[in-house]
Amino acid sequence: MLIYTRLKVKVMVRVGIGPLLFVGYEAEMAKKKVTQIAEELLADFLEQEGYELYHSEFVKEGSDWFLRIYIDLKQEAAGAGTDAAGAGTDAAGADTEAGSEDSSQRYISTEDCEKVSRFLSEAMDQADPIEQNYYLEVSSPGMDRPLLKPEHWRRYIGHQVEVRLYRGKDGTKNISGRLDRFTEGAEDDPLVAITDENGKLWELALSEIAKARLAVVF
Repeated sequence: MLIYTRLKVKVMVRVGIGPLLFVGYEAEMAKKKVTQIAEELLADFLEQEGYELYHSEFVKEGSDWFLRIYIDLKQEAAGAGTDAAGAGTDAAGADTEAGSEDSSQRYISTEDCEKVSRFLSEAMDQADPIEQNYYLEVSSPGMDRPLLKPEHWRRYIGHQVEVRLYRGKDGTKNISGRLDRFTEGAEDDPLVAITDENGKLWELALSEIAKARLAVVF
């Protein structure tokens, strides 16, 4: 199933319960998280095909389980001086981009998601680490991609971001502006510096931030 949104492209397949293979490997795999297994299965394939893993999650929503894989192009493959955040794929499947006039840059497409989905679906069927039915979703992180790891914050220094705080600060929980710095702080709590649209500099501990994502600028 192909699912199109304004900001990202996604491929989703339903995976049923299959026969257990690699039985001798089962006990070792049971000790690992599903996402860890999926990432290990994908690592060499993504490297060979010029992709990189942005994020993965295995979550239950209602009565259904979802294994979600977010892929991006390797930075050198995305083009010097640019990144793949500036693009989504529209409902016609054509690459589009925001904030750039250079149409020579390539971004994650439906074909990329399908390729990764086919490989991972077959690999997961063989390894069979998940007992219940689940949906496998492979998608791009989208233009409004979440910032979930330190490397995400470092990569997008200089970009516009939107953050929501756990607790209000100076009368607000929502801050939008340019990400200026991401530095290692005391006790492994990195510090984030953001200059908002009014020119105010916000210096925040990463632990204060509930959610963060790139802002979509047209």
